[in-house]
Amino acid sequence: MSLNPPIRDWRGQRVWLVGASTGIGRALAEHLHALGAQVIVSARQQAALQDFVQQHPGSLALPLDVTDAAAVRAAAEAALVAGPLDLVCYCAGYYKPMRATELDLPELLRHHEVNTVGALYLLDAVLPSLLARGRGHLSLVSSVAGYRGLPQSLAYGPTKAALINLAETLYLDLQPKGLGVSVINPGFVETPLTAQNEFHMPALISPAQAAQAIVRGWSRGEFEIDFPKRFTRVLRLLRLLPYRLYFAVVRRATGL
Repeated sequence: MSLNPPIRDWRGQRVWLVGASTGIGRALAEHLHALGAQVIVSARQQAALQDFVQQHPGSLALPLDVTDAAAVRAAAEAALVAGPLDLVCYCAGYYKPMRATELDLPELLRHHEVNTVGALYLLDAVLPSLLARGRGHLSLVSSVAGYRGLPQSLAYGPTKAALINLAETLYLDLQPKGLGVSVINPGFVETPLTAQNEFHMPALISPAQAAQAIVRGWSRGEFEIDFPKRFTRVLRLLRLLPYRLYFAVVRRATGL
């Protein structure tokens, strides 16, 4: 049984993707445009957004900084001028590997500003219109790094865990109001963010493959969209382990 209304026909659907200049967000914008959606793309990199618009007729670029609440609200107002939004997806993300032995407070706070607070600014800007309409879909791109604590994820992991919890709570509150809510938990995807990793990334996939998995999840009405399954199934099982076993398995698997 689907937890959300399945989205199978994207023709004419108005979709706003925040964090769409590179990586998963860009690939998702390209895929949805090819399926017939009217795509609105936002990010800080204005040149990348304009490049997308030039290559994808009918799309719209709304540059913004997700850490600027006023900019997010202004972009939301501009997006809504042409009509209601059918799906809003928060794809923006920031990542720097960090361990507690090398704690960097400004970097920690930067992760929270981009990964978590930016999502809250977006919710504040779009929720009133979605609730008034009584339909639409909210989706948050989190990560399997939010399942449980991992080495080198001191800054990143907690922000993604927060998004998972946020999505669960949003679903409980908004599903009875007619809105769809989903959380996207990718494994390793080949993006500028993961390019920083110096370790082997198992089951690494391309942004295009990630976009296909996300759209497939929306078409099935899934709440959690996780991929690739050969990797995420293992991590989902690890979530069930008691701490003594979990810590031992992670230390052995990572060598950290």
